[in-house]
Amino acid sequence: MKRYWPAFVIVIFLFPLAALADEGMWLYNQPPKDRIKAKYGFELTQKWLDHVRLSSVRFNNGGSGSFVSADGLTFTNHHVGAGCVQQLSTAGHDYIKTGFYAKTRAEETKCPNLELNQLVGIEDVTDKVNAGVKPRMSAADAGQAQRAAMSQVEKDCSTSTRLRCDVVVLYSGQVYNLYKYKKYTDVRLVFAPEFDIAFFGGDPDNFTYPRYDLDITFFRVYENDKPAHLDNYLRWSPSGVNDGDLIFVSGHPGNTGRWLAMANLDFLRNVQYPANLQLYRRRIALLQDFSRQSEENARIAKEMIFGLENSQKAITGYQSGLLDKSIRDSKAADEARLRAAFRADPKNAGAPDPWEEIAQAMKLQRDIYPQLAYLERMRGFAGHLPQIARALVRVAVEKTKPNQDRLREYRDSALPSFEQQLFSTEPIYKNLDQILLADSLAEMQDALGKNHPDVQKVLNGRTPEDAAKDMIANTKLDDVAFRKQLYTAGKAAVEASADPLMIVMRAIDPDARAVRTQYDDKIESVTRRDGTLIAQARFAQSGFTQPPDATFTLRLSYGAVKGYEENGKAVPYETSIGGAYLHAAEHNNQPPYNLPESWMNAKPSLDLKTPLNFVSTPDIIGGNSGSPTVDQKGEVVGIIFDGNIQSLPWNFGYRDLQGRAVSVDSRGIQEALRKIYGATALADELTTASAAAAKASGK
Repeated sequence: MKRYWPAFVIVIFLFPLAALADEGMWLYNQPPKDRIKAKYGFELTQKWLDHVRLSSVRFNNGGSGSFVSADGLTFTNHHVGAGCVQQLSTAGHDYIKTGFYAKTRAEETKCPNLELNQLVGIEDVTDKVNAGVKPRMSAADAGQAQRAAMSQVEKDCSTSTRLRCDVVVLYSGQVYNLYKYKKYTDVRLVFAPEFDIAFFGGDPDNFTYPRYDLDITFFRVYENDKPAHLDNYLRWSPSGVNDGDLIFVSGHPGNTGRWLAMANLDFLRNVQYPANLQLYRRRIALLQDFSRQSEENARIAKEMIFGLENSQKAITGYQSGLLDKSIRDSKAADEARLRAAFRADPKNAGAPDPWEEIAQAMKLQRDIYPQLAYLERMRGFAGHLPQIARALVRVAVEKTKPNQDRLREYRDSALPSFEQQLFSTEPIYKNLDQILLADSLAEMQDALGKNHPDVQKVLNGRTPEDAAKDMIANTKLDDVAFRKQLYTAGKAAVEASADPLMIVMRAIDPDARAVRTQYDDKIESVTRRDGTLIAQARFAQSGFTQPPDATFTLRLSYGAVKGYEENGKAVPYETSIGGAYLHAAEHNNQPPYNLPESWMNAKPSLDLKTPLNFVSTPDIIGGNSGSPTVDQKGEVVGIIFDGNIQSLPWNFGYRDLQGRAVSVDSRGIQEALRKIYGATALADELTTASAAAAKASGK
């Protein structure tokens, strides 16, 4: 179905940010206390902020979550946890289809490669990162100095604290914060519902509302083979939410483009988004054809198809915003005003125009984009095994260099997480990798040309299909022991390896590195330097009153539980469990509106009026999936799992006339756990943990 954007939804740049009181994915060290108190009469305390921060977790696969009991119980979306659910499944036990419930701790099953991060500290390291940047230094040299300093700061932090330490770039490089994380790598699956209810309504209902989804999964974090003891976790609300309630979202939004210059937005609109959409269409069609060939093929490709369809719909929404003339005109006018103020400032007399320099960098990015995408970013080498080969080839070289001179992903502080992924025991399906690699090689051949030197190195006179078949059939990289052997032996062993995928990755690496260097030195470094100048100009106009763009780091959003109007009709703020049965009946209970057998059997025992999903105004974006929705007491009232389609332009600006965040209600979760799944022990742990915490706090 085509989606059209009403003009009043997408004219997001016509309104000053100060007027949008609920706008913002705020840093925990810069919370909007005054705004919240002025609008809602609620005063954020440092104790409240610290507790919610320490109860929030980041999933390394791109989502958010929270601790919900003292014994390490952790809560996120099904679509965030589905990677683990899929990895633990087999042909005879498809937990994506049937769901999973560990009735005892002994049945809780370890995920092959999940890492959870708890933010335990934030430090401003701007001066340390910029210490090596000298006046009149080129953007490339300044960028290299900053990257080296970031790697050293992270190494020093990790060595002294034994924590995961990441330097986070904020406000385009105006501010650098050091985020210190406690890592949990023993993460075990406790509960997941069936896919059919976790994603009820499927792709047609994705990014829409009303919704009727139980998009949840529970894990438990372990330390030393025992459930981790947690001092900070979120209590479970027994009462849920009411219309108009103030609520908060604590999660890890992935990225936004609200601070981007027009030239950056033009690149997204004209180059990157169209390329992404072309890729998604191609891959979805390929995987759907693969799935039709057998039930097992369908099982192993299902989660990948879901992810691609979700990305396709999201990017389509982002692109729709950038194609709208009213947005472009308003954004251009805002930029023109800022440029005029920049030129009028005496201290900028004779200085280069940062917007023009970014525009020139975007022209270069457009020129190198094919090689950057297909060689360096591996669009030409789809599949799990080619990614492993690239990682081994790169890390063998990078580890021979001083820490500060390495590519950022191979710095010392990042290696533990890198090794966890590299040595994961997750299943690898060679038949799936073969068709993905063949298709991506064919696409690369079309994009770069048959006579491109790297295409010739890879294909060596073969068709993409034959080349992929040979590489996947004859590689040994699906063997974890073989990967460990190569990694441990180091550069000489990697360079001598006769594995066909290793040979190919070595062959293209010089040109891939060359285009990476162009990007780092002439695009990223330029946009960071000039983005900093633009940020300074904006601060001079508005003060330091706006949150930075999202960076997949912990942020706090706030807003109200609130319905909206669409096509002249009121859309209520909440849906019910009974509504799910009605929605299924409207579609004759046919996929993707088929309720699982467990739901059909349990219907007579359910309170059908129990709230299931609700909408609210907090500012979210991709990456917020799994974020806890909490009330003023800091109790879980729900969990973010989506935004409606009107929220997609929030990537570039916020407006809450119709845009909404969508949550699963805490009451619906309890009803389902107890009466549909018989997960009484799990439900009791949530409520008992809440009761114990309340007693301990004297409430």
